[in-house]
This record gives sequence, C-alpha cells and structure tokens, in this order.
Amino acid sequence: MISLQDRALLHQFLILELAIRSLQRDFNQFDNLKLQVIYRSFTEQLLKQLYPMYYSQKQTLANKRIRVIRWRKIDEYFSEVLIATAGENLILQYANNAVKTEVEHFLQALIARED
Repeated sequence: MISLQDRALLHQFLILELAIRSLQRDFNQFDNLKLQVIYRSFTEQLLKQLYPMYYSQKQTLANKRIRVIRWRKIDEYFSEVLIATAGENLILQYANNAVKTEVEHFLQALIARED
C-alpha cells in the first residue's frame, strides 16, 4: 500500500514525466516552424531544468520501492498507470484532460519562476 505522502510524491513524478514527454514530442515538431531556433532553445532550457528534478524524484521513489511500470490509455478520457510497490501492484486511473491541464500549469509555473 502507498501512503498518502508517497502517493503525492508519485503524482508529482508522473506530472514531471508527462511534462518531459510532451516537450520531447513537441521538440520533434519544430522543423516546420519559421522560428524553430527560438522554440528549440527555449524547450531545451526547460528540459534541462526538468531532467534533474525527474531523476531526483525517480530515485526517491526507487528508494521507497515504488516504480511506474506503464501507462495505458483506456479511452479518450481516461488512462491507467500501473505502479509496482514492495507489497503489491497498484493501478491508478487519471482523467486525461485533468492531467494535461496540470502539466500545463506546472510548466507555466516553472517558466514564471525563471522570469
């Protein structure tokens, strides 16, 4: 079983992972843009900030014997995350739009901190 404190840590990790995935996916789409150099450098800076946070969270979860096994899209509205813990496997469901909004707010807050 995952404690509430560990669940909050896991949720933060999932948001970080999705933020990195989204930025990496967007990074590959910049080839068609006129200002691709600007978008690429901005995205690279964000990714450089996110990677240390991501690996730190991942290590903290690993020390608690918690790891994410996989994401699975149920339908257009919901996704499941399979979590392995020391005692059992756990499946958490997330609403896709809510997670997307949370990732956007997280990235906006990160950008605002830079300014």
